[in-house]
Amino acid sequence: MKKKLTKLEKLKVIEILEEMYPDARAELDFTNPFELLIATILSAQCTDVRVNKTTKGLFSELKAPQDYIYLGTSELEKRIRSCGLSNSKSNNIVETCRILVEKYNGNVPTTIEELMTLPGVGRKTANVVASNAFGIPAIAVDTHVFRVSNRIGLANSKNVDGTEKDLQKAIPKYMWTKAHHMIIFHGRRVCKARNPSCISCNLNTYCLYYRNEEKI
Repeated sequence: MKKKLTKLEKLKVIEILEEMYPDARAELDFTNPFELLIATILSAQCTDVRVNKTTKGLFSELKAPQDYIYLGTSELEKRIRSCGLSNSKSNNIVETCRILVEKYNGNVPTTIEELMTLPGVGRKTANVVASNAFGIPAIAVDTHVFRVSNRIGLANSKNVDGTEKDLQKAIPKYMWTKAHHMIIFHGRRVCKARNPSCISCNLNTYCLYYRNEEKI
């Protein structure tokens, strides 16, 4: 069974996705790199909708790393409880804020490598912040990107790192960030984890999952 699309087929899939989601963008609410960093840490195993409801009040009260340090982990945990994993997230956020103050003069580091040294920041989070806050080309592989990319045939990997590498090869670098958002939009709206809308999907001519399911 075919496991990957050809390079031309992959480019066609990206072209169709761009036509479907011309306004694809980050759906976390933020006004600066620091807010995006906090929101992305909170988004682990939580929906963007829930995070945005939480950060609406949080960001109006807490503006800088020093504010989170002064508030402390216990009080922060109460404010972010609805996002889940509040104990570990509050600890990670406050410790990250300490590092930002002590090492980066209160600013968010601009490289993926530096971002990944912060507590609670893995490669996905670092890619999100670097690409959306600083314009660095990156493909953050979340559950939607992993599922959709491997279903369609843009990638053929059993882990997120392999999926990221496959996508980097398949997609022109200048499109990495936009493609990341387009694939997420498609995963949320059409190619859902359960009961994907394959029949009405604009990509079903190319999608390996659909072609296999339909025995084409």
